[in-house]
Formats: sequence, C-alpha cells, structure tokens
Amino acid sequence: MSTTIKHAHQKELFGHPVGLFILFFTEMWERFSYYGMRGILVLYMATSATAIDPGLGWSNKDAIWLYGWYTMLVYVASIPGGWIADKFLGQKKTVMLGGLLLCFGHGILAIPQSWAFFTGLGLIILGVGGLKPNISTMVGGLYKEGDIRRDSGFTIFYIGINVGAFLASITVGLVAYYYGWHYGFGLAGIGMLLGQVVFIWGQKFLKGVGEFTGGSQATEAERLASKRPLSKIEKDRVVVLLISFLIVVVFWGAFEQAGGLMNLYTDAKVDRTTGWSWMEEIPAAVFQSLNAGYIIIFGTIIGGFWIWWKKSGRESSSLFKMAIGTIIMGLGYVFMMFASQEASAETFGKAAMMWIFLAYLFHTIGELCTSPVSLSFITKLAPLKYASIMMGVYFAATGFGNKLAGTIGESSQLESFTGEMIVSKQEMLPFISKETFKIKNENKKVVEITEYPINEDKNFSIRSTVYPENGEVVFKDFETGKDLNSLFKMSQGEDSNTKQLLEDLTENNVSASNPYHAKLVFEKDKDKAQITENKGDGKDYGVSFVLEEEQSEQEYATFMWLTIFTVAFGLLLLLFLKKLKKLTHGAEDNEHEILEAEEFELANPELNK
Repeated sequence: MSTTIKHAHQKELFGHPVGLFILFFTEMWERFSYYGMRGILVLYMATSATAIDPGLGWSNKDAIWLYGWYTMLVYVASIPGGWIADKFLGQKKTVMLGGLLLCFGHGILAIPQSWAFFTGLGLIILGVGGLKPNISTMVGGLYKEGDIRRDSGFTIFYIGINVGAFLASITVGLVAYYYGWHYGFGLAGIGMLLGQVVFIWGQKFLKGVGEFTGGSQATEAERLASKRPLSKIEKDRVVVLLISFLIVVVFWGAFEQAGGLMNLYTDAKVDRTTGWSWMEEIPAAVFQSLNAGYIIIFGTIIGGFWIWWKKSGRESSSLFKMAIGTIIMGLGYVFMMFASQEASAETFGKAAMMWIFLAYLFHTIGELCTSPVSLSFITKLAPLKYASIMMGVYFAATGFGNKLAGTIGESSQLESFTGEMIVSKQEMLPFISKETFKIKNENKKVVEITEYPINEDKNFSIRSTVYPENGEVVFKDFETGKDLNSLFKMSQGEDSNTKQLLEDLTENNVSASNPYHAKLVFEKDKDKAQITENKGDGKDYGVSFVLEEEQSEQEYATFMWLTIFTVAFGLLLLLFLKKLKKLTHGAEDNEHEILEAEEFELANPELNK
C-alpha cells in the first residue's frame, strides 16, 4: 500500500480529482444564474410597463428578437474568451475575470433602470464568453493523456450544469412571480456570487490546471508548444474538430426545439391535467425541467455505460458516441409524431403527456452521449496553444445551433390570419365564459379572482368551425353553431393574407359538412392596455388564428423531417467513422484506467512529482 502523501491538487474524491468538484460547483452556480435569468428575460421584456409589476412593455416579437441575439452572442463570445486565455491570461485567470463580470452583470440587472438592463446583458455576454469555454477546458486539464476517466469526468461536470439549470427553473421564476422581476435577477446574481466564491476557495485544488502557457508556471513543453507551428498531426486533428463542430450545430439545431416548438406544442396540444386538487394542470414551463432532471438521474449511468462498453473491447470513440447520440436524440421526435397524430385524431384534441416524457428522455440520452463527450473530445485533440480558442469555437457552434433551432421552430408555425373585433363588450359576453385566474392587486399580493377575461384586459378565445360559402369565409361557434362573423372583420390591407385563407379552404375542398377549425384568439392592443383608464372597456381587441388542420400538418412534417435528417446524419457519420478516426492519429487509442499506484494524476506532469 502506498504511503505517499498527496498534495491538495493531487487528491481524489469518488475516483476523480477534487478539482473536478470545484469546477462542478462553480459551473453549477454559473448555470443557475444564467438559466435563472434567461427563464424570466423574455417575460420581463414583454410585460406591460404599467403593470403592477412592470416590465419593459415590448412586443412579443421584439422580445424574442433580442432573446435570440442574446443567446447567440453569449456563446459566440466564447471565441474571444478562448483567444484571451490562450494568448494572454490562461484559462484560470480568464475564468476568474469572466466570473467577476457575471457578478457585476447580474447585480446591475437587479437595478430597475433601463440603462441597467442593457449594461447588465452586455456584461453577462462578456462574462459567459470568458468563463464558459475555459472552465470546460480546465476539466480536461485535470486528467493526464490517455486517462479513461476523462469522459466520465465531463459527464459529472455536465450534471453540475443541469443541477444549476434545474434549481434555477424552479426558484428564480417563483421569486420573480411573487416578489418582482428584479428580485429574480438579484437571486440569479447571488447564485453567480456563490460560484465565484467556490472557485476562489478551491484554487489549491486547481494548481497547475489552466495556467497561461507563456507564463512562469507553465512547463517547458507548454512554453515550446506555444511558440512552434502546428505539426501535420495537429492540423489533421483540427480538421476533425471542425467536422465535429458541424455535428454540434446539427445536434443543437434539432435538440433546442425544446425551448421553442416543443414548448409551444406542450402548452397548446398536450393534455396536462392531473386530477390533483392542489395542481389541476401542470404548467407547460415545468416540462422544461424534464431534461435537467433526466440528466441528473441518468448522467452517471450513461457515463458508466460507455466505460463498460470500452472495457468490453467495442467501438467507443468520441465520434462514435456523438453519432449514436445524434441518432437517439432524433428518434425522440418519433414520439412527437405520435403525439401529433393523437392530438389530430379528434377536433381540438390533445395528446397524452407520456409522449413528452418519452421524447425528452430520448433527447436527454442523446445529449449525454454527445455534449459532454464533445467537450472531452476537444481537450483530447485541440493543440495545446489553441486549447481554449477551440473550446470557444465549440460554444460558438452551439450558438449557431441555437439560432438554427429558432429558424426551424419559426418555420413550423404558420402565419396567423388576423382581424379586428367590431362589437361592444356586452355583445361579446354571451360567447365567452368566466375564468379563474391569478392577478396581483395594488399591494402586489397574488389573489385569485373569477371574472370574464375581457373585464381584466386578458386574452380569450372562441373555438370555431371555418368553411367557405358563396365566396366568403364563414365562422361558426364550434359548440353552439352560432354565427361569429358579426363579432369581427378580417384584415383587408395590402399586407393582409385574408385572400389566402379563402384560397386554402377552397383548394382543400372544405365545406359546411366537412369544415376546418380554428381557435379565434382575441387580444387587446398592448399600447392601449398600458393606459389604466382603459381597463375593462372591451375596446381595441384584435383577433388572430391559424387553421388547426394545417398547423397540425405543419408540426407533424417538422417532427418527421427532424427525425429523418438527424438519424440520417448520424448514420452518415458512422459510415465515415474509420476515415475520420484516422485523422485523429490515435488520440483515443491508448485510453485506460489510471490506477492509484500510477505516479501522475494531472495533465501537467511537473505538479505530480
């Protein structure tokens, strides 16, 4: 038995370097702050500026536009963040700087001023750019070359990300709802501050990890690597990494439908009733926590499976895992196809919740086979002098994948037909019913009231049959058969698509005996709703709708093509696997289990003496 006393940076916990768990908790709190703030960002921007708990009063379109650019820039900023680490500061100091910028950014967001909003977002973009790629690279630096634990180490690290996301999705949203938006932003900032404290305290466990290759603490090999040009082997490995980034774009382009298309689908077309007295219906947003919850449950299981798979002598290269992960994730959309078919089987039908649970399960298993593995893959193949910037490019690819996901999700939603309500509130009341909903009173207390939505300037909807007759479009109440045409008039401007509605109905042979259907959504003009004197007057309501049958077909087609493309892409990777592996020049061929008797545990051999 060895009696050698290990230094702090050499100590292990649960079979991994203690430094892994320092990075685990640092990233967990950073992701808590990021996902917590992200979860309320769009809601804050789109909430009326004159509400009891005021937001910015932006339109939904403008809010989503800024959100899309923000989430993309957060990841693209990883490229300059990685470049700064490689050229000037090293990963450890850049993570420290990024963490400080994040603390300031989240703290400033808690200030209820417009200048603070944009300043805070800018600092968060810079902070994530400095922290995100470099802390991931540091995880790889904890393991020496060939250590089989590296992939499972990244899986454990990945669990930390999702623990933070899971906690944030519950706590920050509740705090924002009950106490105000800026208290929610403040709680996210407290999470980041805790992460920074953990990182500073754990420096003794990170000695020699993430140091600047041109600095005094770098080894001779690192200093030489920073000066010499890339070798043929290193260039080939960079090519493989760039190809793997294409996998990343495709994977996240499909996976990130969770926050868009799948979220909207769950809200509108999934039966979320429970029968529980304390929660009759599960909010659609809660389903967003399924992914993080599954990762916490299955993360170590999947990581352990791949170690067993490799020890059994089977193919277990990172590219193989990423291809399999892409295929599994794509197959998750088969369940969404089943959900779409079930919901479409009856008029205004809804699908069972089990399809959403199964879809997220497959998406999560695919993610665990792909995302943490790709992080580890970069640390194995990236040339030492470009380690951080290659990680930055990876996260930029993730950002482009998110942007692609938004484009796909947008294409799945048909353009709404629009019109304007032309009757008084009293004439509309017979067509709507009272609803029970929660509002905030003047004392900012959440109270439950039962009232006609139109009296509170809330949205309301009427289910309708739609069919053409004598060159006109006829709307009738789905339940009572009452005429609805007298309630509103369709838009007739140059940009209106009203003529397209009649053409679509005629082309599809729609008739009174075989009608299409629509949910007519009535919404008050946002600018007029901000004027408190207008509350409950029933005026300035617009109407919008899509044809349910056409929207269902569009969603089914989107789910089908996501399945076909991702599965085909994964199979194509498997077809070219041998050629791609040759370009890695055996980077993963000598991985084995590091035993306690072996001398070195860290990537920097100078620190293991």
